[in-house]
Amino acid sequence: MKRFSTMTTAVPSGPVGKAFEEVSASFERFCLAAGLETFSAMLEKDAKEVCGARHARGEGRRGYRWGRTRGKIGFHGGKVELERPRVRDFDGKELSLPSWEQASEEDWLGRWAMNLMLINVSTRKFRRAVRLPEGDVPAPQGAGVSKSATSRRFVALSAARMKEWMASDLGHLDIMVVQIDGIHIVEDIVLVVAIGIDSEGAKHPLGLIEGATEHSAVVQALIDNLIERGLDPAVPRLFIIDGSKALSKAIRRSFGRHTPIQRCQIHKARNIMERLPKPLHASVRRVLRQAWELDADKAEKLIRNLAQRLERDAPGVSTSILEGLDEILTVTRLGLPAELRRSLACTNIIENVMGTVRRVCRNVKRWQSTSMALRWTTAAMDEAAKGFRKLKAHKQLPILRAALIAHHNKTSNNRVLANEVKAA
Repeated sequence: MKRFSTMTTAVPSGPVGKAFEEVSASFERFCLAAGLETFSAMLEKDAKEVCGARHARGEGRRGYRWGRTRGKIGFHGGKVELERPRVRDFDGKELSLPSWEQASEEDWLGRWAMNLMLINVSTRKFRRAVRLPEGDVPAPQGAGVSKSATSRRFVALSAARMKEWMASDLGHLDIMVVQIDGIHIVEDIVLVVAIGIDSEGAKHPLGLIEGATEHSAVVQALIDNLIERGLDPAVPRLFIIDGSKALSKAIRRSFGRHTPIQRCQIHKARNIMERLPKPLHASVRRVLRQAWELDADKAEKLIRNLAQRLERDAPGVSTSILEGLDEILTVTRLGLPAELRRSLACTNIIENVMGTVRRVCRNVKRWQSTSMALRWTTAAMDEAAKGFRKLKAHKQLPILRAALIAHHNKTSNNRVLANEVKAA
């Protein structure tokens, strides 16, 4: 590292000058020494405001000096030690110094740990990431850059953020679309995640819950949490899922039997292709792509014809194609424009979030508990949210709102007529 030449440089006065005179080191070391000298001067000023000038007996004093002690503050992702004055009031109670309190409350160490772990720097390499081995800022024992100290900070900050996020209010968000899907962290831990899209096309992570599978009780607990936090079940919305019957069941139980649910067309096509002989892939994929672009009646007719043609070559797949046909064509039945329809016919948004979760969590070799999986996934979703962009067809969302309201009014009127007929 380059060294300063004190022979040709004018030395400033004050704390910075003192640091410059005492430290014949690199710019990094100079900044550290100058910063500590300046901070010590700030602490002395705080002590003077409480106790008055040293050895003075002026009126207005609130306390008296009580020696000095050594403490640590955050610097370069770790800690550095400095000496500070101690002050007590006239009852013998320790008084805090504002400058020290402010420096101690800034959670830079936790934010350093969180940031580096989210970009896949392991706890074992944290010391090297924040303090160069050949640098002039040492990392002695107790500097807070060890593997265990880094891990403790990440656990504390991620747990606090998860608690804050899972209790945040959703009432102020005008959520029009909700995507729900599950991610397998390990064999026996499945996390169910909800992502929302508001009327401006902005995407919001809504909630997260753990379970052994995508069971309806697990999904119901997630939905109950969203409703408790302000997601009004009376507002018409579109739900997008991967095809799980447990998801559909829980959604309809909470938001109404006629709530529009769109099953992911990409998942559906993928499941069909996995069960078909390879020679049939191209022709079936072509028919499905054509169906997604047609209006609802023509698309349904085309898919039924495809199922009929496959009865001889793949009878099991033929039945699978027709399963959930109504939910596959929900966005088509709502009469949405082609661009908006393509954006809302699949769970790509939540799949992208899951990709970020897998990338962030790839350094984790052993999941110790479900709470650990929840903390890491919450931190990864927060990281993914930093890169969220508006929905491609966000300018067409007013059309979706009108379609949802029309669908809600139609199903409500049909329900009233049915009740009247039944009563008669």
